Amino acid sequence: MHPNETAPPDSPKVILPPPFIYAGGLALGLLLNEIFPFPFLPERFAYPIGAALMAVSLALIAAAARALRNAKTNMDVRRPTTAIVTSGPYRFSRNPIYLSMTLFSFGATSWFNAFWMLLMLIPILALIRFKVIAREEAYLEKKFGEEYRRYRLSVRRWL
Repeated sequence: MHPNETAPPDSPKVILPPPFIYAGGLALGLLLNEIFPFPFLPERFAYPIGAALMAVSLALIAAAARALRNAKTNMDVRRPTTAIVTSGPYRFSRNPIYLSMTLFSFGATSWFNAFWMLLMLIPILALIRFKVIAREEAYLEKKFGEEYRRYRLSVRRWL
């Protein structure tokens, strides 16, 4: 969807697709790291930690996508949600995809050993929490009512 287009009426109307929020913040952190290098891990640990975190994040997002696909609902936050998903990683987190993107970001931060990328996770997570998740939660409560309230009370937002 082009930024000048209006969001569909049946959507949470998030400010920007979350992958762009994560990628933009991390790209800025990487750029800052190129200008002002600031490693924060011993070099011998940076790659293994980064690779492990990114691998876990990819497995988590695959499991979350599978649960959404099985429930026949949309993964794209700009499209309508057709079901409250409570299977797969949604049993433990209401936001396993954002959790996955956060783990991937920590992995990339470690891989590049870039403190600035780590620092950029603060505004990234603030935007995700207050401009994406808050809108999604309001949308889901309005659309699904008591079903979503029960789910929200039984499963944590992140972990």
